[in-house]
Amino acid sequence: MKSVRSWAALASVGLAASAAAATTGTPASAASSSSRASLSGSLATGVERSKPEGRVAASAAVAFDLNLSLRDAAGAQALVTAVSTPGSAQYRNYLTIAQWMARFAPTQAAVASAETWLRQQGFRIGAVPSDRLFIPASGSAAQVERAFGTTLGTYKVNGKDVRLANTALSVPGTLAGVVSGVVGVNQSVATNDLSSGSTMAATTTNSPTQEPPPPAVFRNPQPCSGYFGQKVDTTDKASLYAPYTSPQPYDICGYKPAQLEGAYNLSTGIKNGTADGHGVKIAIVDAYDSPTLLSDAQEYFKTNDPSIPLTKSQFTNIKPSTVDDEAECGASGWYPEQALDVESSHTMAPGAHIIFVGAVDCNDTSLLAAVNTAITSGASVVSDSWGDTLGDLLTDAATKTAFDNTFILADTTGVSVLFSSGDDGDNFADFGMTVPDYPPTSPYVTAVGGTSLEIGQAHNRLAEYGWSTAKQTLCEGTTTNCGSATVPAGAIAFQAGGGVGTSYTYLQPSYQAGVVPAALALRNENLFGPQPLRVVPDISMDADASTGMLIGLTQTFSNGSTGYSQFKEGGTSLASPLLAGVIADADQAAGGSIGFLNPTLYSLDTSHASAFNDIVPAANPDATAVIRVDYANTANATDGYVVSLRAIDYQGEETYCDGTGNCASRLVEVDTAPGFDGMTGIGSVGQRFIHFMATA
Repeated sequence: MKSVRSWAALASVGLAASAAAATTGTPASAASSSSRASLSGSLATGVERSKPEGRVAASAAVAFDLNLSLRDAAGAQALVTAVSTPGSAQYRNYLTIAQWMARFAPTQAAVASAETWLRQQGFRIGAVPSDRLFIPASGSAAQVERAFGTTLGTYKVNGKDVRLANTALSVPGTLAGVVSGVVGVNQSVATNDLSSGSTMAATTTNSPTQEPPPPAVFRNPQPCSGYFGQKVDTTDKASLYAPYTSPQPYDICGYKPAQLEGAYNLSTGIKNGTADGHGVKIAIVDAYDSPTLLSDAQEYFKTNDPSIPLTKSQFTNIKPSTVDDEAECGASGWYPEQALDVESSHTMAPGAHIIFVGAVDCNDTSLLAAVNTAITSGASVVSDSWGDTLGDLLTDAATKTAFDNTFILADTTGVSVLFSSGDDGDNFADFGMTVPDYPPTSPYVTAVGGTSLEIGQAHNRLAEYGWSTAKQTLCEGTTTNCGSATVPAGAIAFQAGGGVGTSYTYLQPSYQAGVVPAALALRNENLFGPQPLRVVPDISMDADASTGMLIGLTQTFSNGSTGYSQFKEGGTSLASPLLAGVIADADQAAGGSIGFLNPTLYSLDTSHASAFNDIVPAANPDATAVIRVDYANTANATDGYVVSLRAIDYQGEETYCDGTGNCASRLVEVDTAPGFDGMTGIGSVGQRFIHFMATA
């Protein structure tokens, strides 16, 4: 095969000198002149601008956030460490929002001066959040170009057409100490992986204020197992599986609440009410807002575990004021994500109150506003199952600063912020680049990776491996087995895995020092020298769709009707809300919010490693696989079935092709290992996790 040059290596050389500044969460001081000040970090990386497509129309609408500088940013960052590090005199002595505002928030005068300038430029101004971190504004592309002294172009990034500034943005010199950057002029489109799946086709409405319709129906046929290993494929020939051993079990139909509670040792605490999340609020952030989200969840628990109903009084829905960019965002695909988030977090913390925050769309401006709302909603845990693909490298520094400042607000006021780490491993197979997603790489959030969890008949944890899945189509036809076939219909190929990687932006945070192996922290040494960098994920939970969770939501059937239906789902989109539920239980046990998790997690890994399930490679990799049967049309047997093998803990070959016949292959580079590893981080939630987290 032809070689593929590493976009990451080409793009990162210019970042090396600024890596230290980027880790602070605060941009460098704007370079001021008598009239203009350049905004540091406002120019997208060269690789993101490598495929220009043309100019943005002058009349095109642009929504953006003008981000304001923190007062005493260094003091705010130092406070994060002080309140979240075990042994510190200030450990878990969090500020109130009012106290944080008095010490660190932009002043009212700063807001007023920025708003005055925006109005002078003809922009419309939206509602400023109570913490005053940014000012939402909108106008035409021509207004943006004049106001910020740049031009706007359209570029192809990750297969999408996005808007980027062609030069660094600038503001009047009088605003140099007030404005830290802009989010939204450089367009970033976040994904949740479910929104881009082929079974969740993008649908739109005729009204910009109307939520998208339910997604197209997806169902899982039999045979599948109620618990891991319940049903075994004894009809297909052993030679069809080679080199995997035969027979292999059918994958599960979707774990139900009691199974996940049992496997992660939560059953007793939930049953007796001592650790079920009672009195704790969990916030969930997604794009859009399914109108049947609560009723679907209520039907789900009525059907699958009536002992833990989700009552109306336990659910708050903060709806977006409007909706936008439905086709671009795969809008209907966000509905399964919402159902997965609500149903999985309630499963793990059935006594907690859930606050759902729906963003206007999947752009970073909208999601930043939703995250800000969630963090200041009164919730002590916020779960986010979305991110910017390759964002650790591609998302501009000013956008990272805006998000990081919001995360710093959360960390210092006692809010745990979780992000799913992604579903494409290190992104090589999809993009030819070994770059992690953002925001998971922010040192101020907990990145949640994925495992493949095998749950037995007694709701017990049989085994748990790092999530790295390969798919091999065995046959396609009218039956659910391959009959006399002895040769697979397709080659095996990497399909999905927990998001992993070493940052190109952030230095190693102090809590990872001494825990993360040097081989992982120094993976980018050829670019930055012997400087340890941030590594994700931090911790992992069940994510593999082959061991995923049964969810329920309203779907659109082939005849156009809609109704409630169930199917299984996975991804780190599952792992993050599962952990959010566990943290809510720990908050209850602690009698208050645990807050920013990472320093405590890494401290416990050193002092009480038994708090975690250490994930290690399978003893016999050729024995770790399942057989999956799918409807060819995703809905019913009309068009037959597809039978495939799904390898678990896959460490074989993966291939990237750029669409022009230029391809490269390599072995999957990240695996599990004793202790911290690059695939699952510290590991997964162990038997006494809640006790140790609550009493640390």
